Amino acid sequence: MKISRLRVSAASAAVLGIVALASGSGLLAAPGKPLSADLLIKGGTVYPGGGVPFTGDVAIKGDRIVAVSAHLRVKAARTIDAKGLIVAPGFVDPHTHMEAELTSDDAKTRLIEAFLLQGVTTAFVGNDGGGPLDVGGLLASAKAKPVGINYAAYTGFGTIRSKVIGEDRRAPTPAELEAEKGLVRTAMCQGALGLSTGLFYAPQSFSKTDEVIALSAVAGQMGGYYDTHMRDESDYNIGLSAAVDEVIRIGREGHLPVHISHIKALGVDLWGQAPAIIARINAARASGVNITAAQYPWSASGTSLVSSLMPLWAQDGGRKAMLVRFDDPAQQAKLRAGMAENMRRRGGADKLLIVEGKYTNQRLDAVAKELHEDAVSAAMDVIRTADPATISFNMSEGDIEAFMRQPWVMTDSDASTAHPRVYATFARKYAYYTKQRHVLTVQQFIDRSSATTADWFHLTGRGHLKAGDFADVVVFDPKTYAPRATYEQPNLTSVGVREVLVNGQIAVENGKLTGVAAGRALAHPLPKSLPAGTCA
Repeated sequence: MKISRLRVSAASAAVLGIVALASGSGLLAAPGKPLSADLLIKGGTVYPGGGVPFTGDVAIKGDRIVAVSAHLRVKAARTIDAKGLIVAPGFVDPHTHMEAELTSDDAKTRLIEAFLLQGVTTAFVGNDGGGPLDVGGLLASAKAKPVGINYAAYTGFGTIRSKVIGEDRRAPTPAELEAEKGLVRTAMCQGALGLSTGLFYAPQSFSKTDEVIALSAVAGQMGGYYDTHMRDESDYNIGLSAAVDEVIRIGREGHLPVHISHIKALGVDLWGQAPAIIARINAARASGVNITAAQYPWSASGTSLVSSLMPLWAQDGGRKAMLVRFDDPAQQAKLRAGMAENMRRRGGADKLLIVEGKYTNQRLDAVAKELHEDAVSAAMDVIRTADPATISFNMSEGDIEAFMRQPWVMTDSDASTAHPRVYATFARKYAYYTKQRHVLTVQQFIDRSSATTADWFHLTGRGHLKAGDFADVVVFDPKTYAPRATYEQPNLTSVGVREVLVNGQIAVENGKLTGVAAGRALAHPLPKSLPAGTCA
């Protein structure tokens, strides 16, 4: 798209959201005088988030954007020349595993360099059912330990179920169900974004849908969201289609918005099923279910070796019980057959890359050769002493691109140990799928990495470049913004981001961290209609 410097009328400006704040804010200039600002980002290609791009300026004062337009008369303490660069809302990542980094005792770790150097200014944590019971404590941590990015947090079904029921494969008693619901309510009162689940993972996998609906309904009544790593992304148990149907049912019966994290068709048996899954979700959306998804732009997923290969029945009772089964002759044939089938689903031993521990950067077939064993035996030997992070090459490009084209699919990283998606997800989606393969336009990439996410999750004042919003901004070079991280070297920072602002403060300058920790914990607001005393 050719973008020219626009003359923007007042009416057009209102449509684009590119007007200065109302005079009541005290920030508008008097007639004939330039607007006063702390920072002016001048002459860049501005993608405002949900609107058409134009060549123009962004003015910032304090933690807010005060004006966005093609021509601004601004007296600024500092000006950034953005000519030839893209100016966009800071990106929002709705699925990460960065709790440890955000609460680290090390100040540099808390800056989250991997995200800032991609332009990510807000992230969600507590996904996959791993969110804390004490969401309030996690959010309060940012006051004592300043962070580089904004973050919101889910409470987790896995944490809740383990607290109340333990690791057993059974349904909750009525009293236990009420206890689980009470923990959801408490977390929501503390500012949780909603309830996350990882129904593929034990002990969450031991739940029935009714239990999940009961807990989700509590989150929904309190204005929350349901986020899920679905029960099956392949054909491990109920199958991908049935897992999507379960999410739809939870949204419909739990009366809340539902979100599928890292949507995919995992494993050779599922390749080519993306169009059918998309049709299923579109039908649900048309029927009134508020369902969306997010996706990382990688053909390899990341989990642990146990989660990749171990049958769910073998995980009943936790790790100790699982290891006892390793040495039970009566269960050997069933166990080994289940592991072999799961390995086949994922494409074979050569498609499993161990990225942690003794066998870092070795594929399982190479480990088996080194140990002079078959691949199943080698996997069992590794698992006896650890459960290393493992990358599994199990997705087809056709399915990845089909999901990516959907307007309801956002960008997420699923940022976790030793996978390049931590350092390079947004950069890869731009450089490979937008710039090289043209799966998305630049505007689609930016919107689905910022405005679409912020709007659906009601992150008020974020995800857009418009007057009055928080000044979360990324300035990047469209020619050089690209990933460097690989599966073998996952911790290389991306390149091409020039400046990043978080709440109006410069976190990245000339491609380098400034050391400023301007991020904030974002407590999810409770609806005003909530009955009095709900959180007493």
